[in-house]
Amino acid sequence: MKNTVALVVGGSSGMGKEAAKRLVAQGHTVMILGRSVAKLAQAKQDLTLETGGNIEAVSVNLYDKEAVEQFVTQLENEFRHIQYLINAAGFFKPVSFLEHTKEDYDLQLDINKAFFFITQAVSKNMQHHGGGSIVNIGSMWANQAVKATPSSAYSMQKAGLHALTKNLAIELAEYGIRVNAVAPAVVLSTIYKSFIAEDEIESSLQGFNDFHPIGRIGTTDNIADAIEFLLFEKASWITGTILNVDGGVMAGRN
Repeated sequence: MKNTVALVVGGSSGMGKEAAKRLVAQGHTVMILGRSVAKLAQAKQDLTLETGGNIEAVSVNLYDKEAVEQFVTQLENEFRHIQYLINAAGFFKPVSFLEHTKEDYDLQLDINKAFFFITQAVSKNMQHHGGGSIVNIGSMWANQAVKATPSSAYSMQKAGLHALTKNLAIELAEYGIRVNAVAPAVVLSTIYKSFIAEDEIESSLQGFNDFHPIGRIGTTDNIADAIEFLLFEKASWITGTILNVDGGVMAGRN
């Protein structure tokens, strides 16, 4: 077992969980962070059965200021090297701009506040231990508006995360810390369960296949492949990159 820790914020489901599986399989101790104790327990069980590795599950509500502050303090006192960080948590629910409430806005932008200070604490750990690698999960919606899925606050959140990625890449490079992001388009994931029944997500998303020039929606494996590449040594000369993993959507439309 490697004497390093990988932290996956939002590691109990979807893209975060798939990325966590890759890290565990490579021998890293992986700390998965999520809100639901039940989902975390299930994810830990799944990952242990699949990989036989070491998984630590931590329940933190990113919308709870005190809970985030307590977790940041925990990170500041972490003696192990947190070598990898993936910021994967997210919430997606289309709401038209004219109908957006303060609560809708806070559900998006409060995530970035939590990311900001968790990432700051992890970066200090990385600085102390000689470096590390961070990957944020951004979004196509940060770059491209889609009328069928009005997402103004979500797009602001992801655009902010893209901007944070570039700023941290510049500021932290001298400490051996690389910071990149992936920007997925439509991916088969539980992130859509806020407005689609979980057992209907796969069938409902098939209507977006032709939206992507490659002809299909993405999978969590597709995103985890890109995250894995950016995290490790094959991407050692890459930092500040927002990698579109989107089936060709940002290149153009069919």
